Amino acid sequence: MSRARRWTAWAVAVVLVLVVVFLVWANIVMQGTRAAALQVWRDDRVAVRDAGDAVVMTPTGSANGIGVVFIPGAKVDAYAYMASFRQVVAAGTTVVITKPTLNLAFFDPRPLSTFEAHAPAVQTWAVGGHSLGGVRACQLADGPEVAGLLLFGSYCANDLSGSELDVLSVSGSRDGLSTPAKVDAARDRLPANATMTELQGVNHADFGAYGAQPGDRTATVPRAQARAEIAAAVTRWVDGLRASGLH
Repeated sequence: MSRARRWTAWAVAVVLVLVVVFLVWANIVMQGTRAAALQVWRDDRVAVRDAGDAVVMTPTGSANGIGVVFIPGAKVDAYAYMASFRQVVAAGTTVVITKPTLNLAFFDPRPLSTFEAHAPAVQTWAVGGHSLGGVRACQLADGPEVAGLLLFGSYCANDLSGSELDVLSVSGSRDGLSTPAKVDAARDRLPANATMTELQGVNHADFGAYGAQPGDRTATVPRAQARAEIAAAVTRWVDGLRASGLH
């Protein structure tokens, strides 16, 4: 075998190894906490359905016509966010939690309509996400069919300051990844009337139920309190969406 062919063979082998390593890494996800997920499954106010490409949560009682397509953080299982939205859905809002390609939002080219189709009764849609999922949600929010943007421990890389989106950014004072400084630095990419809610003592992993996350800071409030405060902030935001006439 000539030297050129040997180098080509080595290069191909290295690329194949890197691809395999990446695929293995991408498919090792932070699983949702079983106990938190079971509480949602047992809540008769909430119906949960696995649609294959998403987890669909719908209220069993009166629905308010508002829906949120929510994108998980990098390598976080979709089921990890069920507990975060339990009270929100029980209050009438539909939430569709996506399952991104390779568990990474930026590898998922599917439009919002793919996930909105799982809840045809919803009349007004918002898009949201946690961490990297929030960055992707910002990109998908730049469309006329989207009424609102919901960020959990995240911020936009693209400029939405000139949009008419109703934005809620919920961050944590103890977030070690999407730190308060990073959220503040990206504030000018959101509309001037965006609601910025920083929850004291809440860290990055508090926005889901998947345990501790490398690089995060230690939360100083109980997980149940953090979850209740997050749900309350989202519920107020949804009420604002309805009151503003977008619904």
